[in-house]
Formats: sequence, C-alpha cells, structure tokens
Amino acid sequence: MKISVFGLGYVGCVSAACLASMGHEVIGVDVNQVKVDLVNDGKAPVVEERIGELTAEVVGTGALRATVDVREAIMGSEVSLVCVGTPSEPNGSLCTTYLERVTEQIGAALADRSGHSGRHTVVFRSTMLPGTCLNLLVPILEKSVGGTAGVDVGVAVNPEFLREGTSVRDFFDPPKTVIGELDPASGDAVLALYEGLPGEVFRVPVPTAEAIKYADNAFHGLKIGFANELGAVCQALGVDSHQVMDVFLADRKLNISPAYLRPGFAFGGSCLPKDLRSLVHAARRADVSVPILAHVLPSNSDHLQRAVELVERTGKRRVGLFGLSFKPGTDDLRESPLVELAERLFGKGYDLRIHDANVSLSRLIGANREYIETRLPHLAQLLADSVDEVLEHAEVCLVGTRDPAVLSALPHGGPVIVDLIRLPDAEARRAEPGYIGLAW
Repeated sequence: MKISVFGLGYVGCVSAACLASMGHEVIGVDVNQVKVDLVNDGKAPVVEERIGELTAEVVGTGALRATVDVREAIMGSEVSLVCVGTPSEPNGSLCTTYLERVTEQIGAALADRSGHSGRHTVVFRSTMLPGTCLNLLVPILEKSVGGTAGVDVGVAVNPEFLREGTSVRDFFDPPKTVIGELDPASGDAVLALYEGLPGEVFRVPVPTAEAIKYADNAFHGLKIGFANELGAVCQALGVDSHQVMDVFLADRKLNISPAYLRPGFAFGGSCLPKDLRSLVHAARRADVSVPILAHVLPSNSDHLQRAVELVERTGKRRVGLFGLSFKPGTDDLRESPLVELAERLFGKGYDLRIHDANVSLSRLIGANREYIETRLPHLAQLLADSVDEVLEHAEVCLVGTRDPAVLSALPHGGPVIVDLIRLPDAEARRAEPGYIGLAW
C-alpha cells in the first residue's frame, strides 16, 4: 500500500520504517526540516534499538522517503497515519492543537485530490481521549474535505502499543491490534497495513479504541506504583519485596489474570477491607507514604456512593434491593457493600425492601448477627420473603445478585432498574427506558 505518516517522532518514525520494511511504500511527513533531512539521508531521527539500521535499509531501497509537503504526501498515498504529539496542557488537559492542525491540512490536501481514484483513509494513531476523533477531528476533516467521513473519506483510530526502547520489536510482535473503525471499509484499510503480524485483532467503535490506550497506560502506571509502594512497606518491615512479588506473580489464577478486572459493584467481605486497613496502618506507623494503597478503600466507598446517587437522581422513594450478602451463594454479611448500600439508603429515608434468598434473620448467628445488629438493626423489618414482594413495592430496583429467581422475574418496562452487576441481558436492556448501569 501507499502510506503517508504524519509526525516523525518515536511512534511515527518507527511505524514508517517498519511498514516500509513490510513492503509498503511510505512517505514520512514532518514540519521539522531537520527530521525530514535525516530520514532522507537514511538516518533515524530518534535513538532506538534497531531503528537506525532499519531506516537506512528501507530508505536505501526507496521504500521510505520524507517531506515537509503535506499535499505531496497525500497525493502519493492512499492511507495516512497521524502520529503527531498530544502533550499535556499546563492544567493537565489534553493538547489537541497538533492533531487539529494536521487534520485540517490533510483535509485541504484531500479536497485538491478529488479526481484521484480510490477513497483515502485517515488513521489516527496519536493517543487521544474518547470523543476526540468523532466530536473534534471528524468535523474538521469533513469541513476541509467538503465531504462526509465514512463515505468520501475513511476514518479510523489505531492506537499504538510501542514501548520506547523496544518499539521495533513491539511493532512486529504486538500484544494486540486495535482498530476503531468509522465504517467497515476504513477498518479494512487499517487491517491491510498489518497483514501477517501476530496478535489478536479487535475491530471496535472509534471511542472504544481511544479509551483502550488509556486503560492500558493507567493500569501500567498503577502496577508500577503498587509494586513500588508495596516494596517500600516490605523494606520498612524487614521483608524481601522481590521474594514477595515472585510468589505474587506466580499466581496466574487471581493475581496476573482477568480476575477482578471487570467493572462491577464495590468490594467488601471479611478480607480485603480489613487487610488494606492493616497494611496502610502499618505503613503509616513506619512513616512510609503509600498514597495508592491508602486511597483504595476511599475509591471503593466513592464507587458505592455512585449507586446511592443513581437512586437519588430518579426522584423516587420506594426502593427494592436484591442481594445483601458479601458474595453470591453465601449468607456472609461482614462488610458487605450491599449492607452498606442498604444502610445509606435507609439513613436517607428511603422506603426500602430487601430480598436475598440466602439471608434469613433467624439463621444469622455469631459474627453475622452481631455485625447486622450493629450496622443495620432494622434489617428484620426490611427483609422480604419473596422476589415478587420487592417488585410490588419498588419504584426503583437495585440488582446486586445473579440469583436466577431474581433475574427471571425482573420485568421489562417496569420499575427503574439500577444494575450493580451487569445483568446477562444488560446490552439489550440499555436500549430500554428505566435501565441504569452502574459503570457501563
């Protein structure tokens, strides 16, 4: 394919050289004449493993050249990869100035290109927040081109997952390929660029592709911060942190796995809250600052509060809650987030009814009974014996259980449903009035 790559920084330079080495004909574009001259001399404008040799090779064969002329690049290509920078503004917001400028320039060049055969596809590879492409860049492109995106010009978002230092290696062995496509033809054009590369391909809506890059980088930062904070606590307590993490990493079932990484309701139970409190307390006693660990429980509490606020926004007062125990299939109420939710709603004066088939007040003994008598002493008058009793009472139903009896009884078009667990039919229900997902 004939490809133009806008922006010859790390991502653009590596993408251009690697695509050229795969047999594509590539034109690099940059406003910096020095970078352009370096590429045309067969030299990479960045220092990176393998990129110097690769650039020399593909420039030598004529597969890669560079220019400052946007129109020349557009006339000589069928796909444009936009790899310009999106730095932070002083207030932390995303700077889209370079994206806007290059989109306008590409659009103007495409307007002059009318008459050329084949539709041009503009592929944004720069990191940008969800909504940037469709709400900001597509209108600029359409205005400049004088046409419709997805019809007259293809548009896609194709985030990169390249690590500085190993970018070339990562390009040829990607963890995944993500294509946010405005229409199938735009996605097809991107897919053709990477034909033959390993890794799973995900073709998703444009905003999803934009968000995936942020999910990745936020998690990477979280992992590094978590490991460093834990290491500092271990050091203060006289423990070998690397030995601890070796064992931690060996657990592929719960630790290094998809476990606990699906948005849902707040966590609770007899382990996580108390152990986090103990760890943070030990860190403070040792004068070790652990802002990540110290904010896990407040973050969990804020997430629980979102459910309360969703009920408040409905303006209705009669509320039903399905589920009460900390974990489905048990009657364990200790630090159950659903008990906390019930407590907050009851405290705000809501007329509340609760059903959990596994929780019967008469069977609650020991720590369970003591916990509920302390935290929710009015539980007996709130518990309902059947699903129907709750449904008959409630104007708003909070669903915190996957009990088949509850799921099968939930009506369509009945009371407002506040979904805390992502119901099996959530995708269909999202189109219905009265359905509210907690985090989806």
